[in-house]
Amino acid sequence: MNIFNEIKIEINKLSKFLYDYLPDQNALSIEFPKDPTHGDLSTNIAMVSCKDLKKSPIEIANNFKLELAKLPYIDSISIAGPGFVNLTLKTYIWYDLVNQIINLNTSYGDNNIGNNESINIEFVSCNPTGPMHIGHCRGGIYGDTLANLMKKCGYKVTKEFYINDVGAQISTLADSAYLRYLEASGKNIGEIPEGLYPGDYLIPIGKKLFEFYGNELKSLDEIVRKEKTKEIAVSSMIELIKKDLESLGINHDIFFSEKQLHSQNKISEIVNNLIARNIVYKGILPPPKGKANEDWQMREQLLIRSTDFGDDVDRSLQKSNGEWTYAAADIAYMQNKIARGFNKITMVLGVDHLGYNKRMQAVAHALAGDKLDFQIKFCQLVNFLKNGQPLKMSKRKGNFISVQDVLDEVDKDLVRFMMLTRRNDQVIDFDLEKVKEQSKDNPVFYVQYANARINSILNNAFEQNPEFIKRINDKSYNLSFLNREEEIHLIKIIANWPKIVELSCLHQEPHRLAFYVIELASEFHSFWSKGNEDPTLRFIIADNFELSLARLMLAKSVKIVIASALKIFNVKPVEKM
Repeated sequence: MNIFNEIKIEINKLSKFLYDYLPDQNALSIEFPKDPTHGDLSTNIAMVSCKDLKKSPIEIANNFKLELAKLPYIDSISIAGPGFVNLTLKTYIWYDLVNQIINLNTSYGDNNIGNNESINIEFVSCNPTGPMHIGHCRGGIYGDTLANLMKKCGYKVTKEFYINDVGAQISTLADSAYLRYLEASGKNIGEIPEGLYPGDYLIPIGKKLFEFYGNELKSLDEIVRKEKTKEIAVSSMIELIKKDLESLGINHDIFFSEKQLHSQNKISEIVNNLIARNIVYKGILPPPKGKANEDWQMREQLLIRSTDFGDDVDRSLQKSNGEWTYAAADIAYMQNKIARGFNKITMVLGVDHLGYNKRMQAVAHALAGDKLDFQIKFCQLVNFLKNGQPLKMSKRKGNFISVQDVLDEVDKDLVRFMMLTRRNDQVIDFDLEKVKEQSKDNPVFYVQYANARINSILNNAFEQNPEFIKRINDKSYNLSFLNREEEIHLIKIIANWPKIVELSCLHQEPHRLAFYVIELASEFHSFWSKGNEDPTLRFIIADNFELSLARLMLAKSVKIVIASALKIFNVKPVEKM
């Protein structure tokens, strides 16, 4: 049950009935009123309609009041302020909600706003030149959690990793791997030259090359040798990256190779198509603004008219040596996704790619116009700390902090949850010691402790009186015993879960789920603590079996919602602390 949507549906029906008018659905809201004395729910229907209907908000509010009062689950209605319509629901609605949660379990909150539409979510896509570093960690967790969220909302999700296995960085990888190959053959290579990758992670690749080729590589033509070295080096790096991803609980559906676009002539194919449409032309770009660039040359280039589609500058598609630019490959890759049937595409990038947005939005419009829903979500930096000090770089892995360095310190579930406790576009400080603290200042612990506490309450109750188990299994409990203000308040919090799921999906903001579940845990702990001061608020009351049973069902419904959130995060609930 999504009580907010149900009320919204009724208001839309009444709007058509009263005025033959449908209000702006983005402006129309159904919310909990800020002042709980104003009722259970509040709507702004009168304010969002008054301009179009040319009537006063109070007049509109009163007309809606008369009609809404006829609904069987409405107890009372009042008008407040400039025209807010405040609704008080009959209490059985809240009991029905608890029953629904118990029956649906973690599928509570599922919806079908996606209508089985296919969405491609591309995330991580780090260069295959070394292990994943912490800069990729946040985007990986964000992308994976977003995919889980979209699935819960009825989308058919494909999780994709784009392998940048063409270009200068791959050439550098091949040179670095070949140096380690020479080392494996017995040669003293000395200091790693400037510009090559120095990490020890390349030593096993050098050994693999020597085991496979022996001394053969040394006698080959440089171009042939480099291609053979690239093949093994890139495949080894992808294997290493996949292990890093798996250690974070991330599994992609597709690993797409950029090299495939080149070998199958997909880039020239789409460029020729765009030339025919006069979207690609030959022209001369102006020099870069600001500081003089010594590498810039005035020459005729193959350009895409990206400024016609909102970009700041037209983009070059071909280098002076005839090789395709990254922009050209990006166009071919976007076209490939569209050809695979994706009308909804999301890319997750680090904030260092912020300038990428206008270019890719222009490409999307050039290729598909308004038919493609394309978004880029940027993830800000993560400052990894240990006792307040920056985490030291790994000498073994290179001049960076790897995902494995972090996972050597803390469990992946802690990492995943903590990465969601800030908006993806905000910097987050991640202190390895603080996330291990067992205190209410640690949001991950606080949520997990709520789950463990509920588990303890249920287990203790079942041990004390097996009749609880029998009555729960028989579904013979009476939730009308839940009539205290604190109990109804807790039910209202869990009633908000389907709405939070829906909004998080529509805005592609999984951090909203984390904020919500932290609030839910806090409300539950508050309820539990009140039982220490007021014995009548405890979950198990010795002389009142029916009330105790009803409160156990309330606790169980909270546990289900927490589990539902953690399932989206791919975090395992802690059952005992």
